[in-house]
Amino acid sequence: MATQEELQEKGKAAVMDFDDEAVVEVAEECISEGLDPVALIQDGFTIGMNEIGDQFEQGTLFLPHVIAASEAMSAGVEVLTPELEKLSSKMEDKGTIAIGTIEGDIHTIGKDIVATMLKIAGFNVIDLGRDVPIADYVTAVKEQKPAIVGSSALMTTTMVLQTQIEEQLKEAGVRDSVKTMVGGAPVTQDWADKIGADIYGENASDVVVKCKAAIE
Repeated sequence: MATQEELQEKGKAAVMDFDDEAVVEVAEECISEGLDPVALIQDGFTIGMNEIGDQFEQGTLFLPHVIAASEAMSAGVEVLTPELEKLSSKMEDKGTIAIGTIEGDIHTIGKDIVATMLKIAGFNVIDLGRDVPIADYVTAVKEQKPAIVGSSALMTTTMVLQTQIEEQLKEAGVRDSVKTMVGGAPVTQDWADKIGADIYGENASDVVVKCKAAIE
């Protein structure tokens, strides 16, 4: 029987090997051994995914590698989802968060990890999907009335559109009714401050901590 730490290392390695079958096996082992699925995702799969992202940024890996790793991770998360839902159903509802990947950007892995972690933490998550038009963020705020609306950008070319969310929420007269959150590989605290976003999420764990603080 593997320890939690050993399982997390196996999960990390499987993601970095782009091996979806191995990732699924690790997820199934986690469930059968009664180990912590949240820790496996945060400290196993996500660590592997982050390292793939770093290698992509450095030019030693390319987009097909990132996609293959994210698909492998997603296969593992899918296996763990029923267990995660059991955990989240025991949590009190902490509030609603709408989250999506910004218009022009089809990357979902970071947003998907954040959405999963927020659900585990007890938030009601409205997943707007990927390549989300700016108007859809405004509509979600008007109709769903989330406490927080978040946008993820994985490219500098799409990151600039996060300014439009701030502007269009103001134009629609609903900016004061919601907190805005930004994240993604090129996004920084300085950028969040510059555009007037309320929350900068560095990673999934950071997002959960900051969303809890913002709503409480």
